[in-house]
Amino acid sequence: MQIVTQTHISEFPLLARGKVRDMYEIDPETLLIVTTDRMSAFDVVMHEPIPYKGVVLHQLTVFWMRKFASLVPNHLLECEVGAFPRALRPYASMLEGRSALVRKAKPLPMECIVRGNIAGSGWKEYKATGSLCGLPLPGGLRESEALPVPLFTPSTKVAPGAHDENISRETAMRLAGEELFLKAEELSLAIFIQARDYAAERGIIIADTKFEFGLVNGELFLIDEVLTPDSSRFWARDVFAPGKAQPGFDKQLLRDWLEEQDWNKMPPPPTLPPDIIAQTAQRYREAYVRLTGETLGI
Repeated sequence: MQIVTQTHISEFPLLARGKVRDMYEIDPETLLIVTTDRMSAFDVVMHEPIPYKGVVLHQLTVFWMRKFASLVPNHLLECEVGAFPRALRPYASMLEGRSALVRKAKPLPMECIVRGNIAGSGWKEYKATGSLCGLPLPGGLRESEALPVPLFTPSTKVAPGAHDENISRETAMRLAGEELFLKAEELSLAIFIQARDYAAERGIIIADTKFEFGLVNGELFLIDEVLTPDSSRFWARDVFAPGKAQPGFDKQLLRDWLEEQDWNKMPPPPTLPPDIIAQTAQRYREAYVRLTGETLGI
């Protein structure tokens, strides 16, 4: 495997280049998704990659999608590079371990957020209003504390690359339709609860996460990224202490370093020091090993 910051595959149209993923159209029903090692923070892509971060994100997504395939179908078609179309063979070393052929789906116009603990922007809202995404909560909760029950709090994006914005259930129902909204809510909570219990046995608290669903021939599919350090808050159970922010298996170390810099959170970002890059990469890899019990061979 090699470190990948950007792909250039001339044989197929590039449909999108996001903060982390490059997406190509293979045919009218099939996409190629490549998860790169690009790192973004505060909606700005860093100059330096986090080595093999994309492999962790991709492999964890595949792990979870297969684990929950009996609950909901997913868009995965093929993850073995050797079975990809012949035209992709020259790119095999670049694609290895970080790419998949997937069914093209029509994404629901909302992101499905499930919160099991109160943290981040949710904690700030709770301190100010006593509620979370407009939902009243009991008084006296501490930062990072587990909520009485996991909450489904949909969000949407106002434009590509913009910050997610929380929306009400009523707004989400209007956007997605009541039937699809209720199905996505049910699936999101079911997956989260099962994943939370599974992770707890392996020393990880899943504090919150984001799911995305899409329609394939009218059927709801799990798509995009699933339960990774980029889409979730993963905390170590053995050092968990409510009442403060928690160390995690994600980019928080890097974000904390950036907060200490003289930077206005606009491009260009500061140059990342080697120790921050190495420590961040290690946290991503540790999350994978703990959750899957496997090593990545990188």
